[in-house]
Amino acid sequence: MVNEKKNTVNSGESCEFLCVHEETVKKVRSLMPEDETLYDLAELFRIFGDSTRIKILFALFEAELCVCDISTLLGASQTAVSHQLRVLKNNKLVNSRKEGKNIFYSLADSHVRTIIGMGIEHIEE
Repeated sequence: MVNEKKNTVNSGESCEFLCVHEETVKKVRSLMPEDETLYDLAELFRIFGDSTRIKILFALFEAELCVCDISTLLGASQTAVSHQLRVLKNNKLVNSRKEGKNIFYSLADSHVRTIIGMGIEHIEE
């Protein structure tokens, strides 16, 4: 363990003494995911940071929908909805299938519902 007196005011957010618990740090470091994985995770959560995308995902909880349906539900332009669907699809959160001239969108998998459900639980605590 390394101890060293810091010359700072303790705001409750930092240690009064620099005291690195080397074994604990080493253990945690060995359990941390690779930086690339953490970057990808941060990118995933960034996708959830847009209320229009969240609304689209909620709509897709209930049914497979086309751009026209989603546009009507959200009161948004088809262009705006198409853009957000492209972002969601590129990030593997929604799937699409073509039927005639229509493209229908659905949730990619149950993880999407779980992630949003856990977020709702957290903010309602």
